[in-house]
Amino acid sequence: MRLKRFFFAGLMAAGVALSVQAYNYETVPGDPMQARIYTLPNGLKVYMSVNKEKPRLQTYIAVRTGSRNDPKETTGLAHYLEHLMFKGTKQFGTSNYEKERPLLDSIEARFEKYRYIVNAQERKRWYHQIDSLSQLAAQYNIPNEYDKMMTAIGSEGSNAYTSNDQTCYQEDIPSNEIENWAKIQSDRFQNMVIRGFHTELEAVYEEYNIGLANDGRKEWNALNKILFPTHPYGTQTTIGTQEHLKNPSIANIKNYFHKYYVPNNVAIVLAGDFDPDKTIALIDKYFGSWKKSDNLSYPQYAPVADLKAHKDTTVVGQEAENIIIGWKFDKAASLQNDTLQVIADVLANGKAGLFDVDLTQPMKIMEAGAASDDLRDYSEFYLEGVPRQGQKLEEVRDLLLAEIDKLKKGDFDDNLVSAVVANKRLQFLRGLDKNVNRVEVMKDAFINGKDWRQEVGGLDRMAKMTKAQIVAFANKYIGDNYACVYKRQGNDTTIHKIEKPQITPIPTNNDKHSDFLQAIVNSNPAPIQPRFLDFNKDLTKGKMKDGSTVLYKQNTTDDLFNLSFVYPVGSENDKRTETAADYLNFVGTATRSAADIQKAFYQLACDYNVSVSGDETRINLSGLNQNFPKALALLKDYIYHAKADTASYHKFVGVLEKSRKDAKANQRMNFYALRQYGIYGPYNSMRNAMNNDELAKADPQQLLDMLKGLGSYTLLYYGPSTLKALTTTVSKNNFNGRRLACFDKCQRYTEEATPKTEIYLAPYDAKNIYMIQYHNDHKTWKPEETAVADLFNEYFGGGMNAIVFQELREARGLAYSAGAYYNLPSRKGDYEDFWTYIITQNDKMMDCVNEFNNLLTTIPTRPAGFDLARQSLMKSLATARTTKFSILNAYLRAQKRGIDYDLNSRVYEELPKLTLDDVLRFGKENISGKPYRYLILGNEKDLDMKALEKIGPVKRLTTDEIFGL
Repeated sequence: MRLKRFFFAGLMAAGVALSVQAYNYETVPGDPMQARIYTLPNGLKVYMSVNKEKPRLQTYIAVRTGSRNDPKETTGLAHYLEHLMFKGTKQFGTSNYEKERPLLDSIEARFEKYRYIVNAQERKRWYHQIDSLSQLAAQYNIPNEYDKMMTAIGSEGSNAYTSNDQTCYQEDIPSNEIENWAKIQSDRFQNMVIRGFHTELEAVYEEYNIGLANDGRKEWNALNKILFPTHPYGTQTTIGTQEHLKNPSIANIKNYFHKYYVPNNVAIVLAGDFDPDKTIALIDKYFGSWKKSDNLSYPQYAPVADLKAHKDTTVVGQEAENIIIGWKFDKAASLQNDTLQVIADVLANGKAGLFDVDLTQPMKIMEAGAASDDLRDYSEFYLEGVPRQGQKLEEVRDLLLAEIDKLKKGDFDDNLVSAVVANKRLQFLRGLDKNVNRVEVMKDAFINGKDWRQEVGGLDRMAKMTKAQIVAFANKYIGDNYACVYKRQGNDTTIHKIEKPQITPIPTNNDKHSDFLQAIVNSNPAPIQPRFLDFNKDLTKGKMKDGSTVLYKQNTTDDLFNLSFVYPVGSENDKRTETAADYLNFVGTATRSAADIQKAFYQLACDYNVSVSGDETRINLSGLNQNFPKALALLKDYIYHAKADTASYHKFVGVLEKSRKDAKANQRMNFYALRQYGIYGPYNSMRNAMNNDELAKADPQQLLDMLKGLGSYTLLYYGPSTLKALTTTVSKNNFNGRRLACFDKCQRYTEEATPKTEIYLAPYDAKNIYMIQYHNDHKTWKPEETAVADLFNEYFGGGMNAIVFQELREARGLAYSAGAYYNLPSRKGDYEDFWTYIITQNDKMMDCVNEFNNLLTTIPTRPAGFDLARQSLMKSLATARTTKFSILNAYLRAQKRGIDYDLNSRVYEELPKLTLDDVLRFGKENISGKPYRYLILGNEKDLDMKALEKIGPVKRLTTDEIFGL
């Protein structure tokens, strides 16, 4: 690495120079992110990458510890600590820490005894003591003060996550709030206090419950158990065991925090619009006094032995069958991972990989993929496969392994490796637009102990790889010593119900606030001026010779382009359109096979897709602009000369039918189908598709021909080409044709009114329910009401500081996720609606219903919460920037809504005029005392049906009814 030195100096009014501390940082020549890496004297690492796209920055604080370091007797500890880090410190989250502390200490001591009690009645009695003490402590607790401060500074995406080797805390903040952010985070990481413990524990239980219906989680746990049988990667999970979650240890959590949450085990990672020199001084100011640990260490484990032969295991669950095959490799910092990334794309890149060409495009199996997962101690390389209808998992396994044999023999195109690297470079450069991608790369380097020079040089090393090297590596390392997990459909008898504990809701104490919070709210950083779109200046409008409209924005920064032909017809006009778009991917032309076409696009480092929604169809093309003319000509030839054949169509129909069957086994897909049915009725986008009988009788060539009969379009282009060059190129490959008569008909998906309270219940056997309360009285949208609707959402249901989250999760521990939203239509003629949303344990359903109804009936009056909501929304709008291709889409969205201006500008102007009374009035007029349609997905046998029937009539829907296919 190259070492740089920067000196800060200031001048006094009298002209005397003051020397200020110097900060060393490391850089790597040729780094496209131009990252700086600082190390403060206490060992704290700071990674920085400047991106001036908009006046915000993504911040990560990454701690180099995760479930790998959990004590064996309290697994899930690292993840639970992550939750508790949002509860405050000695300075915030409390109105009087000195009075609160002895009560918290008493709660901690009781939990230490509680975790060893076996007798059920004794546990209930002891838990009642904890609950009672928690009520006493709660009089000093001010829940959500952290979220209130993040709201005050305009942060977005406040969150955190834990995995094997890391715990990462995320905030996306305005560029003028860096000092406030640093002040809050430095206190949080040095002075964390564990409070609100038992209600947050319930939120973790609910997160655990959600995972019970996720068969993928079970598969990965089973795979890692085989590959890492003597290492925590395989012996314990991040979420922890049910037994350990029910028997937590505050003492262990505190010990863990003090051991690993130390500056020489942490990195601050920043990407966005900021001054690195000023920012490192601020970070040093607030984090520099954080005491390093002189005894930092991690549990050490003996090397995990390689498998001597393949080993199989099976997991069962309701979701679709599939298979995973995995191999163990060296740690993430090993250069093995360069080769594994290339091999993964040689096998499966979505276009020209061995799996793509040999398996998924000819539909020998339904889905196939390959990837590597690099961890600090080890990595794993894995294959995934989903069977066709009636296909055995063993056949899928054999087909995947046969492709591995082809890889070992070098039986693939000589130029595939170079094409893989070119496309990986393209994806990386495209990803630099997003700050979150930049921080992820820097954060991973820190967590996995990668030298930054090694990280930056990855693509160049891959570019030097030869086919012979890839083949030799595969033969040496990808052998028969693999783990294989068969995911079969069946009843998982290992899932057990968790009994709902008796929790007394803690007060939210919204009338209180800490001095720390008040100082943040009262701070006055230099404001950022908003920049809204002017559709007369920020894009160019042109015409093609055939009269089609062109929306154009030139890219002056790189050689990448995005292009869309947008046709105002979709599945509302003809439900066959989406089927036609899907079938296109499996056919060729008279002169090229489907595989040849996909390979050609991949070689050009360009990609295409055809997307269909209710009211539009888009033909999209993107990639390297130097190859734009060739890619467009290829796409035109493909769509206009696509050739159907009976064999491919029959296979396609089989794949489509299997995908629908698999969707019916998936909890989230069932809930989506129920939601569509509950909002739109039987005629909705989920049900309005070709059924099996229609698929069998259809003429496949007629389906493909629909894609060249879409009619006139609007052309969207963002790229380096001039407008003249663009129109010339497109004119040579024009996609304008005579619209088919069927597209002139249209039946819109229309939201149903909810004139009475009723329950729609659809079945799914799980330990939790998904529930929405939906209201619609066919109110049409008025642009002038947008500001108050947006502010109501921010105040009532939109985030962690909103009323719904505070009351249902923080105060009562009823759910992991809860929210509410007043929805404004995205096109003229649609209606406004309102819905609540929650995932909760089956026996908590009525608690959630009652609390939601209480909030909807008497919307709480919280002046401080209102002020923070408005402040947050103003800052988000001021720092929002619509750029590049998004400008063109924003113009189309405005047109669909019947306006010709950037709606955000109107909202920003009107927000300062709105009062809490305006928001409360809006809520009372639109959601209070209204009839609701309850949409509940769950197992009726586990629900309190008598209580539901008292609310309103229950309409039982079958799985086939909500899917309609």
